[in-house]
Amino acid sequence: MAHDGHDHDEHEGSELSPIALRVKALESLLTEKGFIDPAAVDAIIETYEHKIGPRNGTRVVARAWTDPSFADWLKRDATAAIASLGYTGRQGEHMVALFNTPELHNMVVCTLCSCYPWPVLGLPPVWYKSPPYRSRAVKEPREVLREFGVIVPKDKEVRVWDSTAEIRYLVIPERPDGTGHMSEDELAALVTRDSMIGTGVVAI
Repeated sequence: MAHDGHDHDEHEGSELSPIALRVKALESLLTEKGFIDPAAVDAIIETYEHKIGPRNGTRVVARAWTDPSFADWLKRDATAAIASLGYTGRQGEHMVALFNTPELHNMVVCTLCSCYPWPVLGLPPVWYKSPPYRSRAVKEPREVLREFGVIVPKDKEVRVWDSTAEIRYLVIPERPDGTGHMSEDELAALVTRDSMIGTGVVAI
């Protein structure tokens, strides 16, 4: 499971996994029988990958960085705070915001499947669903973070949170130094998907 800071989806390889092959076969069968429209499926995927994607989450983070009252609301009731920005929907009903600090680095995994906050982060990356990430993130989180290019000091705690069907997490990364002059839009542009999972940090 090599991670070099680039788009981790590219490491999936050209061959489809057995599950992916089954999904393709099922999609073909349902299309052939007229139960689904491939164009509609493509439209849904396009929406989550490019129109929703992690952009919603970046707005949540930027608002938390610039509005202390919103940050407090996120800590108390992340679901309601996120919904106030218009980001709601399936897989985002029970949200918890995890705030990174100089003393604490949060990291999210789903060891049983791949529960993921779609309304704020879009489709989960391939590596998030992979068995190596799901097992190693819990057993050796610092090593996994190192493979993502994130070096956590020994005196800084790393806390791993396991998503479930009931609770999904959004990491609020630390705001980089030197961004006090930046607008909310400019700050949102700095935030990455990985930083909201905890496998990345925000830098300028």
